[in-house]
Amino acid sequence: MAGLHSSIRPSSSSSLSSSSPSYLAFASRLLFLLTVLPLTLACFAFILQWRGGLNDDPVTRWSPDRHQFPGMDASESPSRTTSRSDCLDPLGRSRSPSFPYFRDWKFDYSADLRPKICITTSTSAGLEQTLPWIFYHKVIGVSNFFLFVEGKAASANVSKVLESIPGVKVIYRTRELEEQQAKSRIWNETWLASFFFKPCNYELFVKQSLNMEMAIAMAREAGMDWIFHLDTDELIHPAGTREYSLRQLLADVPGNVDMVIFPNYESSVERDDIMEPFSEVSMFKKNYDHLPKDVYFGNYKEATRGNPNYFLTYGNGKSAARVQDHLRPNGAHRWHNYMKTPHEIKLEEAAVLHYTYTKFSDLTSRRDRCGCKPTKEDVKRCFMLEFDRSAFIIASTATEEEMLRWPQPLPFASSSFFKAATCLPAPNILSATTEKSYEFSHALRNYNSLRYGERIVWADKELNLKLMRKGILARIYAPMVIIQGLRDSGVFSSVIAAAEQASLSKEKFLSSVESSNFSRTTTSDRAFSSRRVGKIDSKATTARRVLEFTDDSTHPSAIPPRSPPELEDSYIAI
Repeated sequence: MAGLHSSIRPSSSSSLSSSSPSYLAFASRLLFLLTVLPLTLACFAFILQWRGGLNDDPVTRWSPDRHQFPGMDASESPSRTTSRSDCLDPLGRSRSPSFPYFRDWKFDYSADLRPKICITTSTSAGLEQTLPWIFYHKVIGVSNFFLFVEGKAASANVSKVLESIPGVKVIYRTRELEEQQAKSRIWNETWLASFFFKPCNYELFVKQSLNMEMAIAMAREAGMDWIFHLDTDELIHPAGTREYSLRQLLADVPGNVDMVIFPNYESSVERDDIMEPFSEVSMFKKNYDHLPKDVYFGNYKEATRGNPNYFLTYGNGKSAARVQDHLRPNGAHRWHNYMKTPHEIKLEEAAVLHYTYTKFSDLTSRRDRCGCKPTKEDVKRCFMLEFDRSAFIIASTATEEEMLRWPQPLPFASSSFFKAATCLPAPNILSATTEKSYEFSHALRNYNSLRYGERIVWADKELNLKLMRKGILARIYAPMVIIQGLRDSGVFSSVIAAAEQASLSKEKFLSSVESSNFSRTTTSDRAFSSRRVGKIDSKATTARRVLEFTDDSTHPSAIPPRSPPELEDSYIAI
């Protein structure tokens, strides 16, 4: 046994010793690899983080501390200065990370950004409408604004804020301005003459054209490349651009183009309690120019919903003009040139979003601005579009309470007579010989011509879905998102606070508001009339009346707001 054990042990020991070197070498290599690999990855991650490579994720890249905005190249980022404070934000601005891109953005555009774009407008709106309008257009690339203000927009507490915004020039309707515009060459030309000596919308149309003429000179002095005329209820929608940028859109326009036409889309509100249209309205009716003809006319009746036309108001869009020699306005919707016929193009995707009749108060605003009689004959000389005429009549013949109860009951003062009349057969209603028969028939016609709930509010979801599938209605969220982001970032509240801090004291600021309101209201409330602007003698007036009938082909007539094409009688829906 001893010999057996002695013969086995050497053999086993010899086998273990022969295999040990290879086993130890493999184990050491594996241990080395497991040690070095994590260290290498850690070093590589550290290097990438140190070089900024790992900070390019969406959350970090678009954080409030970064200068870029989605869709903007680094070379196009607006310069800004960032200031931070550990103190509590007194403005109560939202710190939500959902849309923080605008926070601390000063909107100071560098001089080398091209093209330089400006917008001119004539407005009486307050800050709740004007501030979102200005800063939305700043986001998409507009650098300068020429605001011809009166009414609420000219009050001290509003104008103080507007004047504090970089790139905004405020022009008040003073006696000096009216005297200067009374000397305009426009008065001695024919292209605008058919709008002279008429009230309300016609008068506003003349005023806008005179303001546009002055804005052209201001744009040239400021070195602008393009000029728009927009109302403060309109937003430019630069669809079709990679960066949602108006600058990019106009930069791609060929150099031989003088004017770019933006077809307008009209807002379609889905509720009757809209307070902030820019932030609450996302559904729009497309323009005829952006729809196939068979789709437009084939769904015309459903799209109008009993209104006078496919759009409630105008449908011929707005335009941008290249700032150049001899440029002149051609009404509020177009531009022209004294020395040539402008070369114009119409955009296939971009549009102007028109937020019309989005609030119930829009019905009464026209009534309060115009002193016309609420009759079918008189409103024709005050308003150019049929729906505006109907809106004025219904707003003038019904009380606020009755209008708010639309579509029931009828906007008629005597509800007892209405109840009695509705029991009569239809032919007898309008032929009733009671004392109230004429008043009732007049209210009935007005009521049928315009009902806010049925004619303006798009509450029929099935119809909306059908027209969306047809391409007539469209959802557009970009303006809503941008403006809500501006609001959440505290841009509007910061501008207002900065303007207030610039005043000597809160008490002095409030007292100045009251006194300045009185003085400016006295100036602003003086009805600017194309019939008596400046001191015009009778000879000049007579000459202008004669010029109304002069046919001069070199100066085509100003283009008024026009409705979209009406349903052709000969058209057969497919």
